[in-house]
Amino acid sequence: MMHPPVDLRLSDLFLAACEMDVAAFKPGNVSRESPGHGMTAEDFLASAEAAAPHVTDPDLAIGERIYRAIKATREAVHCNTNLGIVLLAAPLLHAAQHRLPDDTLVQQLQRSLDALTREDAEWVYEAIRLAAPGGLGASPRHDVREAPAVTLLAAMQEASKWDRIAYQYTHCYADILGAGLISLHQGRTHWDSETAAVTSAYLGFLSGFPDTHIWRKHGPGTADEVQAMAFDCVANLARCPDWPCARIHLTGLDKTLKSSDFNPGTSADLTVATWLADRLLHEEEIRISNHTKGSTQYV
Repeated sequence: MMHPPVDLRLSDLFLAACEMDVAAFKPGNVSRESPGHGMTAEDFLASAEAAAPHVTDPDLAIGERIYRAIKATREAVHCNTNLGIVLLAAPLLHAAQHRLPDDTLVQQLQRSLDALTREDAEWVYEAIRLAAPGGLGASPRHDVREAPAVTLLAAMQEASKWDRIAYQYTHCYADILGAGLISLHQGRTHWDSETAAVTSAYLGFLSGFPDTHIWRKHGPGTADEVQAMAFDCVANLARCPDWPCARIHLTGLDKTLKSSDFNPGTSADLTVATWLADRLLHEEEIRISNHTKGSTQYV
């Protein structure tokens, strides 16, 4: 069997992001400590292993990466565990691989998004149909059940009205590179724990705007209620002197959400992409620092 070429460095980063996703306790979502919605942490890890060679394949365009990663995932676990993760990771990894020496990751990310084609849309539409995410309804324009008539970026522009993942495509990952990174870094400083920092980033998304997976599946009213619950949880955590105290509030929210089958999947997907973006930007800082040091040696 032919295997796709793998960028091992980026593949390892992608796998690490997916491992962090289930290592962190995310109320309402799946983690090692708290399975739910018919899925376990092992399902997510198997999905990551299946998707990694495709989502990091330097020979593939973004759309085909997404389709092949989702196809491999479905063959591995037979359920939708990582569509949102793959949709968000593919452009980031593509940008990291195609960045010119003098460009930043964000500059190349914008170029990668601007260059999305109708063929990319065809691949992604097929991936979405294959993944069959919960709450997928009909759209008056650019419905994924029909052949796309526009580029993937144009389709994401339409979907961004009800899908926060699509919103990242049309706003150059503004939530992830803005509030997401801030919450992650604040969590590291406050809790001195990487998994707790990931939890902080997750709660930042969940309390910052209605989770669009819940919005599509259960309606805007429920999404607003869950956002309010998350906001209260964040306020309670701010008064906690240590992580055991925080866990009491996190566990309570987790039980409440899962007992009602409310899965904040979009917030979780954005969190994985935030951790991945943070690592890619950290590598960029090291590269720039080493380049600067090398240049000053000859001054």
